[in-house]
Amino acid sequence: MQSPKNVPHTNRDYEAKNLLVLEGLEAVRKRPAMYIGSTDTRGLMHCLWEIIDNSVDEALSGFGETIEITLGQDGSVTVVDEARGIPVDKEPRTGLSGVEVVYTKLHAGGKFGNSSYNATGGLHGVGASVVNALSSRLDVEVDRNGATWAMSFRRGVPGVFDGDGPEAPFTPQGGLRKMGKVAKGKTGTRVRYWTDQQIFLKDAQLSLQHLLDRARQTSFLVPGLKIVVNDNRTAERTSEEFQHVGGITEFADYLAPDAPLTEVLRLQGRDKFTETVPMLDASGSMTATDVERDLEVDIAVRWGTSYDTVLKSFVNIISTPKGGTHVSGFERGLLKAFTKSLEGTRGILKNGDEIIRDDCLEGLTTVITVRLAEPQFEGQTKEVLGTPPVQRLVAKVVEEELGAWLTSSKAAVKPIARTLMEKVVAAGRTRMQARAHKENQRRKNALESSTLPAKLKDCRSADGERSELFIVEGDSALGTANVARNSEFQALLPIRGKILNVQRASVGDMLKNAECASIIQVLGAGSGRSFDLDNARYGKVIFMADADSDGAHIRCLLATLFFRYMRPLVEAGRVFSAVPPLHRFELINPKRGMEKYLYTYSDAEYQRKAAELTKKGVNFKEPQRYKGLGEMDAHQLAETTMDPRHRMLRRLTVDDAAEAEAVFEMLMGNDVAPRKEFIVRGAYTLESDRIDV
Repeated sequence: MQSPKNVPHTNRDYEAKNLLVLEGLEAVRKRPAMYIGSTDTRGLMHCLWEIIDNSVDEALSGFGETIEITLGQDGSVTVVDEARGIPVDKEPRTGLSGVEVVYTKLHAGGKFGNSSYNATGGLHGVGASVVNALSSRLDVEVDRNGATWAMSFRRGVPGVFDGDGPEAPFTPQGGLRKMGKVAKGKTGTRVRYWTDQQIFLKDAQLSLQHLLDRARQTSFLVPGLKIVVNDNRTAERTSEEFQHVGGITEFADYLAPDAPLTEVLRLQGRDKFTETVPMLDASGSMTATDVERDLEVDIAVRWGTSYDTVLKSFVNIISTPKGGTHVSGFERGLLKAFTKSLEGTRGILKNGDEIIRDDCLEGLTTVITVRLAEPQFEGQTKEVLGTPPVQRLVAKVVEEELGAWLTSSKAAVKPIARTLMEKVVAAGRTRMQARAHKENQRRKNALESSTLPAKLKDCRSADGERSELFIVEGDSALGTANVARNSEFQALLPIRGKILNVQRASVGDMLKNAECASIIQVLGAGSGRSFDLDNARYGKVIFMADADSDGAHIRCLLATLFFRYMRPLVEAGRVFSAVPPLHRFELINPKRGMEKYLYTYSDAEYQRKAAELTKKGVNFKEPQRYKGLGEMDAHQLAETTMDPRHRMLRRLTVDDAAEAEAVFEMLMGNDVAPRKEFIVRGAYTLESDRIDV
């Protein structure tokens, strides 16, 4: 490798004069893909959506009943609405008219607070100005205050064109022009623009089909809004009109691929939640402020005779194809509503029947819409809603509204609701039968093709979803765990001490290691790129080690093995760590309603519990501190660590794979320096009494 002094220099000049400062809309033209995603057909359509969504946001707020979109033969696009019109008065800080601010200033608009809009599709205030910057010509006319006001732009620069089209002579000139009078109550905005051929690819074309699909979808989401799409690009000249008074009820019927089992049900509700957001205070500092938000939930559900699920979700008018907190809340509420209703209905559930989310979704067509101010999205594309309280509130609405319908005593509803519940239970039975058959075949093939480790204490159940594999530290704890487990669905695999650190070892060394090989063989799903989650023989994998530093190290080594070579199992949320207790209190003559034995799981909890018992005057023997799993008898281990009814598990999750990879590399990798720095940095925050010596 060349030393720095030997590297050739092509240009040694690097002064302030070499820095490029992009002002105003220059940045948009320099890097258009940052704002519209690309400069092909998708970018063209994005520009059109930005202009249309401004008009839709007005309709969403109750202003304007018609939007007309025209694709011109000359390459222009015109969007006309009958809403309030863009403000034409002066904006105090810039001294410019509202129209000029909206079309020339990035991050300017009326959607940042709660003053003009409550729930909108636009959030960042860059839509109209970006389209302006990427247009060879843009004309805007506003009817407001009894007059028509006009302004034109060339690639974002305000001015006046002498003629029609982008090639007409242009004179730079700021300010609004008053074009004439209109009726005092008439308001609206007309935007006509030509996209800049210097920016977009030559083969980029507006897609009429995408425009029609989006117009139809929007007309469903904003009931009563009429959207007219005119295509004048050819001599045939076509026009289509969309208007749906029924809203998402009609949308669900339109999307449904099968014959109906139920009518379309509307699950609606309103609620409030408090959100902490950073806001500028009087001194210009960002301060965490509690803001009360309104949430509107409106969901259309309809079950059909088929097995496919059609789910569309929206926040305000924004499509969220990858879901988010509103979809997870819907699914949670759906499952709770069916579970409670089935428990209260005789003759449907039989012994052994159980339902999961997928059973409830079978044959369902649903449109999920929520409206709230300033929603939080994960990422720039707005495909996933991230506002946490939405999940809880949506689940509550769905559980209450759907539960009320399922348990209704009305003559017209009761038989349909029962038929639907029977369909859901039948789906669960079919799923369990299919899984049982698959598991039987899988276990049969595994036993025929290879011999499982002799130390494995397998379970009797063939249900891979219900079964659990406990990876137990040491043979000493194995005997107690073997008595404590439920052998119907709990399997045990002991490991000897600390397994290989696979972060440092090669794949070959990992496969040669007896403990690692046993774990991979028992799970039966392979490892690395060949790992197949569907072939996993157990629904849960649980690390069970002593609650000491050695146990923590073993759990870390196991987590490294699973993250590196069986990551889909971790990403699916099927890997857990058991949490055994640290202390046991034995009460002397406990009061009525009190257990004889109490367990605590940390030193802080132990101190609180001891103080609480002393304050209540409850006598207890010297608390026992467990140094390992082997010190518990089978009853204690089952009650505290293995019985699903009482135990506590910690789920291993991967929210950010890249960050998790970096943490594993730092803690378990070959490079010592970052790990040493991490330990030294953390030493100053560690309390000395927490060190187990």
